[in-house]
Amino acid sequence: MKISAFPKCYIDDIAQHRTMTVFEWIEMAQQLDAEGLEMYEGFFTSLDDAYIDRVGETIHNAGFAMPMLCCSPDFTNPDPDGRKRAVEQEAEMIRITHRLGGAGAACRVLTGQRYPQVSVEHGLEWVTAAIESLLPVAREYDIVLALENHYKDGFWQYPEFAQKKEVFLQVLAAIPDRNHFGVQYDPSNAIVAGDDPIELLRQVADRVVTMHASDRYLAEGATLAELRQSDGTLGYSPNLRHGVTGQGLNDYDTIFTILANVGYAGWVSIEDGMNGMAEMQESIEFLKRMRRKYFGDS
Repeated sequence: MKISAFPKCYIDDIAQHRTMTVFEWIEMAQQLDAEGLEMYEGFFTSLDDAYIDRVGETIHNAGFAMPMLCCSPDFTNPDPDGRKRAVEQEAEMIRITHRLGGAGAACRVLTGQRYPQVSVEHGLEWVTAAIESLLPVAREYDIVLALENHYKDGFWQYPEFAQKKEVFLQVLAAIPDRNHFGVQYDPSNAIVAGDDPIELLRQVADRVVTMHASDRYLAEGATLAELRQSDGTLGYSPNLRHGVTGQGLNDYDTIFTILANVGYAGWVSIEDGMNGMAEMQESIEFLKRMRRKYFGDS
């Protein structure tokens, strides 16, 4: 098990407002005791090889690997041209993942937005076709497509089509490839979806290829029951807050017991920093303790 970091706290600054560059984040991250830095497709101001190589060299020179590129393809777009563009963009991101992280790195895939006018049947058909069409590209570059149980890309209008466990498992079952396709597991997203993160993990543990390890805790006086929406999800309620990993609602002892039992040897990434870099480092220290306890690694 290896530990990486993703700057959820700075995603808007880097990807939307452009008040911080990806190079500034990499420099800042050197204060963290991590082995890798995840990237997000919105961090890049160019997709030219020279620029991407500069990003990769900066990551490497700072002492990090690039284990996963987080991408948010919209395969459920009601517009066929929109779906086509999403597939083409993801194919380009697979190429860039290889350029940044080399063979074996992961490129995250989502299913797309939960558009009100798109049925589950049509959505499953489109998503399966899109991912199947991308698998030859993943094989060509030896990149693993990692399907995340996500809530919502920050720049989307609607939540993730496969946010709920039932739909997520249907997508996973429809694509049997285990060499270049797997699960990017996020226990906090399962909580936001109104699902049991342990129950979900038990069903997908043998297909987990990457993991995000953030945590959530309830504001004083708040309960999960009162946060539930009509569809059973929680959304990003202000009463469901970020905190140090291992101090919130997730049962990481059980999570790492399950992963150790299936021989997990992939990356676990801190996706946080919402309350400052000190908390992100504290979360990394927690993961290092879990690694020693369950995987026997220093």
